[in-house]
Amino acid sequence: MFYVSEGSIPHKRHTQHRAADGGLYSEELFGVEGFVGRSSLLYHLLPPTRTHRIEPGQVVAIEESDDGVHRHRLVKTGLLVAQGDALSGRIPLFFNADVTMGVCLPAEAMAPDEFYRNGEADEMLFVHTGEGVLETVFGDLRYGPGDYLVLPIGTTWRLVPDVGSAQRMLWLECPSELEPPKRYRNDYGQLLEHSPYSQRDIRRPEFRPPNPSSGEFRVGVKARGRLTTYYYATHPFDLVGWDGYLWPYAFNISDFEPITGRVHQPPPVHQTFQANNFVVCSFVPRKFDYHPFSIPAPYNHSNINSDEVIYYVAGNFMSRRGVDISSFTVHPAGIPHGPHPGTVEASIGKDRTEELAVMVDTFRPLRMTRQAADLDDDRYPYSWLPPAEGSDEASRLVERGPEAFPD
Repeated sequence: MFYVSEGSIPHKRHTQHRAADGGLYSEELFGVEGFVGRSSLLYHLLPPTRTHRIEPGQVVAIEESDDGVHRHRLVKTGLLVAQGDALSGRIPLFFNADVTMGVCLPAEAMAPDEFYRNGEADEMLFVHTGEGVLETVFGDLRYGPGDYLVLPIGTTWRLVPDVGSAQRMLWLECPSELEPPKRYRNDYGQLLEHSPYSQRDIRRPEFRPPNPSSGEFRVGVKARGRLTTYYYATHPFDLVGWDGYLWPYAFNISDFEPITGRVHQPPPVHQTFQANNFVVCSFVPRKFDYHPFSIPAPYNHSNINSDEVIYYVAGNFMSRRGVDISSFTVHPAGIPHGPHPGTVEASIGKDRTEELAVMVDTFRPLRMTRQAADLDDDRYPYSWLPPAEGSDEASRLVERGPEAFPD
């Protein structure tokens, strides 16, 4: 990410930085990869090390489900009910050593004295519905539908949904850095001219004055697969200033500029973020291919060594039928998949799509949780069979023609 400077910082790093009363501010290096990766310097009113009580918390365990079958999955989350906050409201669905992902439907804000810090993974929240404020030690990020909220490992934060705003989010965490694709960056980290988004599309935190409040503040730290609660007598959001390259940010999916061509473009053109052994892609409204004999619907393809997960946000995918908004499709490695019956012909002649979805492709096998198994539609693997002649489905297709497969 690019360099940002906010608030009050000294002229030179690692030198004295004093308040008007002569008190010395406390400097913190916030960085990754052992002093050689991205970093920022944070200046606190008081040392961030002053915890007066530490309590053990729960083990963060994921219950795996294995029905013994390797097949395509359709996991429907649309009927899930909001519960808890941004942490307790999480429902894990898929995971491996590189990424854990699921949905979050917080019904309430985190407590005013409660904060969270993931000490072992970057985190991403994609806002499907709802508005609110992501408060972080760096400042506040106002969020709304379509926002990707990216939180570097070690960021202290809390989520405050707007009152009465129904919240639905896709969330994931990964032990590697989640960042813009390298092929869209030059040697200085600047996003290139052919990138589908640029630095000016990135929203950085809005800096606020330091909070000098005293009391008892709890920071839940996730590390080594468990939560540990650290207690502080002063508010953790006490920065007088910060600068550097490592900080949380927001990027809205509507600012992703789709790459199109004369013939169907493969999924890498939709890539938005990369991490170790997986990518995140954005399917957005776009013009279809413009070759005179183009077929807008995607061709059949086999994920020989990757698992493909798509979360459906809005619109209608021209290659899918029977997949509701807020559902996940999982097309695992080794099995071909492609457009549903009738959608190839129905797509020909169409000039655009209004689909909106987020895709996560992993390069190591994903496992499914118990919660995902409870939401899985076991009929989905057979949805590529043509409707039986004379069936209600066949009659519907004949009567409606291409309209039966809206894009």
